[in-house]
Amino acid sequence: MNDEEHLRRFEDQSLPLEEWTHRAHLKVAYLYLNRFSQAEALGRLRRGIQAYNTAHGIQDTPTGGYHETMTQVWLQLVYTTLCQFGPAESADAFFDTQTQLRDKRTPLLYYSRDCIMSAEAKRCFVAPDLAPLPPPVDKPVDG
Repeated sequence: MNDEEHLRRFEDQSLPLEEWTHRAHLKVAYLYLNRFSQAEALGRLRRGIQAYNTAHGIQDTPTGGYHETMTQVWLQLVYTTLCQFGPAESADAFFDTQTQLRDKRTPLLYYSRDCIMSAEAKRCFVAPDLAPLPPPVDKPVDG
């Protein structure tokens, strides 16, 4: 499916739950970052995931549902990669070339398991306890 269809199906919650994968999450982050500021992308991503979860009956539990720190960490990692390498012709093309974003364990480079899996980290953003996240940088301006 193309980028617009993916985003539409996420936003109207018609994307089947079995297709709501790690890559699907990151594709939405990438598409929002290409359209909006990082802060606006975060707000849209947060609200969208919460609405999607509600629509699909995904409960917020200690080990499941929406996770604020994970959302912010992955958005930052996609943003940093986008700033460093630039966009591709599609979200799929971007992720096909940026293979470092495929590993769901990447946040463990920055966080201990206890920290990232804590109730506090699930509820609100918690700073990394092992290493700093890549610093925010401005996207290159077309010129």
